[in-house]
Amino acid sequence: MKILNETVSKSGLEQMASKMFGYVVKAVVDIEREIVAIDGELNSDLAEMLVEQGSKGKNIWGVNIHPDKGSEWLEFDSMVNIKPNLGNRTRSVDDPIIRDKIRDILESLIKR
Repeated sequence: MKILNETVSKSGLEQMASKMFGYVVKAVVDIEREIVAIDGELNSDLAEMLVEQGSKGKNIWGVNIHPDKGSEWLEFDSMVNIKPNLGNRTRSVDDPIIRDKIRDILESLIKR
């Protein structure tokens, strides 16, 4: 697990994926601080790491990155996304503005 503070290539993501599940890299994005925790076994572990470093739960959203899926590379599916007090009652990210913010942050750090 680490904080992504420099760009990572597709091959770097593939290496991360091969260590865990073979096809997916777990990541959690803090949309307020614009930081990403990546390469953990569970999104909840990554979320906890961000909280320990000052992130607030309401700003943390979990995703799965699929290095080999082309345009379908980003999956908004994580238990950390269930935030009923914010109106997000599913494992997805229902708000399109938040989805776009997550995508923008990740695209700035991932070179596919």
